[in-house]
Amino acid sequence: MRRSVIAVGALVAGAALAPAAIGATTGPTKTVTLHDDYFSPSKLTVKSGTTVKWVWPMGLTDTHDVMLAKHPSGVKRFMSDYAAAGYSFKRKLVKPGTYTFLCDIHQGMAMKIVVKR
Repeated sequence: MRRSVIAVGALVAGAALAPAAIGATTGPTKTVTLHDDYFSPSKLTVKSGTTVKWVWPMGLTDTHDVMLAKHPSGVKRFMSDYAAAGYSFKRKLVKPGTYTFLCDIHQGMAMKIVVKR
């Protein structure tokens, strides 16, 4: 019985500390908004460790996605879901270099993000 009480106490103490630890490790976030056939902004420079959040605003009528087309060596490709109004997608960009993102559906809808140390 005594071990159970100690174990439960440790879990409660750990849970109380978790939000502070998570908040302390988050870095800066930059937001990119998707519009009908363009990203805003279309060019962005950020520091390594920045999270980029792409947002599909509530009035957006077309379906879009965010696809990593070109990237620094060693970075794995990724792609958001196909979505419309009210969706968001985010990724932390760590490796310095130039990243090119496209909407797989709309030819010419592209953006660049430069990640610096």
